[in-house]
Amino acid sequence: MRTVRVRLGKRSYQARIGPDLLGWAGKWLREIMPSGEQAALITNPDVDRLYGVLLKQGLEKQGFKTATLLVPEGEEHKSLDTAARLYAGLQAVHAERSTPILALGGGVIGDLAGFVAATYMRGLPLVLLPTTLLAQVDSSLGGKTAVDHGALKNNIGVFHQPLLIIADTSTLRSLPQAEVSNGLAEVIKYGMICDRSFFGLLEKNMQKIRAFEDPLLEEAVARSAAIKAGIVAKDERDTGLRNILNFGHTIGHAVESASDFKIKHGQAVATGMVKASSIACRMGIFPRPQLIRLKNLLLQAGLPVTMPRVDMSRVISAMEHDKKVQNGKIRFILPRAIGKVFISNEVSFALAVEVMESADD
Repeated sequence: MRTVRVRLGKRSYQARIGPDLLGWAGKWLREIMPSGEQAALITNPDVDRLYGVLLKQGLEKQGFKTATLLVPEGEEHKSLDTAARLYAGLQAVHAERSTPILALGGGVIGDLAGFVAATYMRGLPLVLLPTTLLAQVDSSLGGKTAVDHGALKNNIGVFHQPLLIIADTSTLRSLPQAEVSNGLAEVIKYGMICDRSFFGLLEKNMQKIRAFEDPLLEEAVARSAAIKAGIVAKDERDTGLRNILNFGHTIGHAVESASDFKIKHGQAVATGMVKASSIACRMGIFPRPQLIRLKNLLLQAGLPVTMPRVDMSRVISAMEHDKKVQNGKIRFILPRAIGKVFISNEVSFALAVEVMESADD
């Protein structure tokens, strides 16, 4: 097991990463909450069937009575309407301000359950148990919670740090390869933004990671989590340095929105990283041979490197409403080299659209 600490003063917490960890959740929760008697589990039906019994047995052994609230699969359920139904569910089981919310599932469950935990009774304790690669390396860390509203992703949310993250890498074996690829986009992102050696490790071992070879899989998750934890510790509220975690997301989120979320997050971010890097090439600040390395690694990971067929006007509209727009200019995270990026307000919409529409970039 690897332990990554997110250092935020009194709000510090650990991410525990490794195989066969779900059975320990009850014991670890009891250590954090010695007097608690009740817990509320938010998950989806498929994940509950796979892992719910194991998790609840461990909780019951430690004296926790667990109420399960189920959310259907799909990004469309990460909404205020679903949050309202969960509030009603918590009220029905007499949840108190000391009742921990346990979020078992992928990014949708983590974001939604975190939002509910942050807002119900002005804040309940939160434990995240991510079961997808994307959630283990990215969305579970850093305290961002949100729901989608209208056609925009994550535009209603609040910061709410968990008490603990338990990333059981054994759960990743139940994922289809498409979901593994989805998470690998964020893993590759970490190498691109600040760890050239990690990027090189991924180039050499991508097929072994995709084959779930435990030491390498655990290494990939732990190094990704450590990179994000280090950045979050320096900029918890996403006002400066943390913006670099959005590499690939300016275009990526817009593509997701334009597709009505039919295109997966990792696929959209992969495309966004390529296009942001292409913009940097056009501006003369990123070497084209390194763009080729990025594309090759994404292809190894089973990810796209070209724009999908989406309505470009909807992509542009989503970018105009992006949280990263300031004073009428859109912020891009651009690479100077593999392992080094910077925040730019100098990318015009015209250049962004030109690169997105080009088949050569």
